[in-house]
Formats: sequence, structure tokens, C-alpha cells
Amino acid sequence: MSGFKKLSHSIWECKYHIVFCPKYRYRIFEGQIGEYAKQQVYHLSRQKDLVEVEEISVQPDHIHTILSVPPKYAISDIMGFLKGKMSLNLFHRYERLGRRYWGRHLWSRGYCVSTIGLNEDQIQKYVRWQEKRDRQAEHLGLAL
Repeated sequence: MSGFKKLSHSIWECKYHIVFCPKYRYRIFEGQIGEYAKQQVYHLSRQKDLVEVEEISVQPDHIHTILSVPPKYAISDIMGFLKGKMSLNLFHRYERLGRRYWGRHLWSRGYCVSTIGLNEDQIQKYVRWQEKRDRQAEHLGLAL
């Protein structure tokens, strides 16, 4: 339970591994641009309530992140926000990107996302244990 966070009506641990890349997989995240992109992910994530960057790796042609996102947000909304604001900020700061990405379309259309959390085996064992415990409690209650 130590990794769980609380909202008013729920406790949660929702972590996502997300990979997204620029159009055509151009290697634009080298040097200063890569460092700036990394800073932007941290900066923009802080603008959303309770969204945290757990891990980030900026490669020359893609970005890997592990984000902790509360259940009140849809991942598609978070990614739309991140990619939209990052592209605006990158085009504003590095005007030369505008020559490579005419029409100011920086990102590939999609992204890859997978959940990170408790392992499936642990959850199955817990559900079985809970069911067994409930049956025992029910049996003890009837026996009294």
C-alpha cells in the first residue's frame, strides 16, 4: 500500500510506460533540443494535478517516459496536452525545426502506452485469497 496515492474517493497507483516519436523518426532530440524536451516533459507534467514523471529517457528519435497519472485523467488527454504544448514550445524556441516540419506538425500521430503496476500473478493470488477469507468468515459466522 506504500506506493498508493489518495484522492477524495479512491486510492490509486496508475503508472504508464509511454513512448512517442517525432514524425518520420527524425533524430532531432540530440544535444540542446533533447535536454529542452526533457525539461518540458517535467515542466508540463507539473501543470496537471498529481501527474508525476517517474522516469524519462530522451533518445535521438523518440522519448520514453514512465508517468504516474491519477485515474481522473485519460491518458489520451495527457498525451494530447504534452505533445501539443511541447511542439509549440519547441517550434518557438528552435525555429529551425519549422523548416524540417512544415505545417508545424512535429509528432507522429500516435504513441505507445502500456500499464505498469502490480503483477498479474499477485492480483490473481490476492483475489483467490480474498474469496477464501470471505468464505471462512461466512462459515464462522454461520457456525456461531
